[in-house]
Amino acid sequence: MYIVIEGQDGTGKSTQAELLKQFFEEQGKEVVMLEEPDGDLPQAHDLHDMILTRGYHLEPITNVLLFTAARVELWKKIAEPVLRKGGVVISARNYWSTLAYQGYGEGVSRNKIIKITKELLPEKYFAPDFGFILTVSDEVRLKRQNNRGKAIETFEQKPNEFQQKVNAAYPKIAKDFNLNLIDASGTIEEIFTVIQKIIKKA
Repeated sequence: MYIVIEGQDGTGKSTQAELLKQFFEEQGKEVVMLEEPDGDLPQAHDLHDMILTRGYHLEPITNVLLFTAARVELWKKIAEPVLRKGGVVISARNYWSTLAYQGYGEGVSRNKIIKITKELLPEKYFAPDFGFILTVSDEVRLKRQNNRGKAIETFEQKPNEFQQKVNAAYPKIAKDFNLNLIDASGTIEEIFTVIQKIIKKA
């Protein structure tokens, strides 16, 4: 099973992904959690740092290519082996993030992003068993980001106009790809209950 949890920074993706991981592990399943474009893979981590923490301010298409390269490494070396064995892969982000940030936010053609990704990743990557997009208001998102006590990354430093474009992109992406759009302004437990119900109902 392949599950993707998406949303802008500060919506609680990693928290919900971790809860899902525990949920499936309690059922005795082999589970791996990915946090694109990083993950527990040195080469993916290096690509993540190049884009998000070193202050290079790369061209938008360069960001697309580097994010995609990191995804290829994570998918081939971590996700695919687990899926072949019947395990569960839970990913905080996938290429929908690139559509939101580099597409709607930085102006790269949506068709170009999809074409590049489809040339390098297999069909299963594009067809998760469950896809969730978490959304919150800008006010809630900023409060959470300020309270989480970690370094602010490149795209989090961009002006409010950029953040608003990205935030507005996610409901459009949810509609275009028939994803579950969840209001994540409630408690962690409330959001997880909604996610669990959708999975159990399927």
